[in-house]
Amino acid sequence: MKRNSIFYELFQRYPSILFELLKTPPPNTDAYRFDSVVIKESKFEIDGIFLPPESKQPGTVYFCEVQFQKDEMLYERLTAESSIYFYRNREKFSDWQAVVIYPSKGVEQSNLHPHRSFLNGGQVHIVYLNKLGNIRKLPIWVALMVLTTLSKKRAPSEAKYLLSRSQQESEALSGAIIEIVTSIMVSKFEKLSRKDIDTMLGITLKQTRVYQEAREEGREEGREEGREEGREEQAVNLIARLLKKRFGQELSEEMRAQIESLPLPTLETLSEDLLDFTSFADLQPWLDARAI
Repeated sequence: MKRNSIFYELFQRYPSILFELLKTPPPNTDAYRFDSVVIKESKFEIDGIFLPPESKQPGTVYFCEVQFQKDEMLYERLTAESSIYFYRNREKFSDWQAVVIYPSKGVEQSNLHPHRSFLNGGQVHIVYLNKLGNIRKLPIWVALMVLTTLSKKRAPSEAKYLLSRSQQESEALSGAIIEIVTSIMVSKFEKLSRKDIDTMLGITLKQTRVYQEAREEGREEGREEGREEGREEQAVNLIARLLKKRFGQELSEEMRAQIESLPLPTLETLSEDLLDFTSFADLQPWLDARAI
């Protein structure tokens, strides 16, 4: 599920986001780290687990499930997974709690009666994203969660707002938020290309994280070499870095020569079009088409 990877990235980047959803979070939320685990003994897979900091006093471990499709056995699985994991790691933790995140109540498991003690005992926290209120008044990371639930009609305007807000609140994190917002919108508009999504959101190539990282690497190399390159050579080097960051593959001498022969406007077009490539193999047909 694409949403799972989006939430996984959110939790990795900002683990304490989980506790912003709770009325009674632990006092040391910033010290938690996020991980994903497999309980091999029973072949269970836990979506997310939030581990307390190691100390002489064991803390509470939090289990997390993000559920966007109805699963009539979710609570059976959650109770089994959490209990087995806690049993296997009893000496590490003083207690366990679970958080289940739904887009709305309609997705929740229908038959709750067998789990009435489990759900009403204060150990499990149910969060309905559509009940959290106005997306524009929520903390930015929680707002990104809510963005995943919005309709195609409403999502673009709210996504633009969150991008603008992220630049005002935290310039250091704006690049990461751009990538997450874009990922959310790509999952909503599957027929649109990455370039189309960027246009919809008003994102320029220079705002993307992969571009910024490659550009910064180029600046570092330029400072180390103590020289200024021509604009064409800079563009070629930037394209090479973007391709390496996206696909982990270096340009061959022949392919680099083809790129170096392109005029600057075509190089700039390539630096944008390659963001829509699904693999490194898409480069050669693109170059062949320009050679005709």
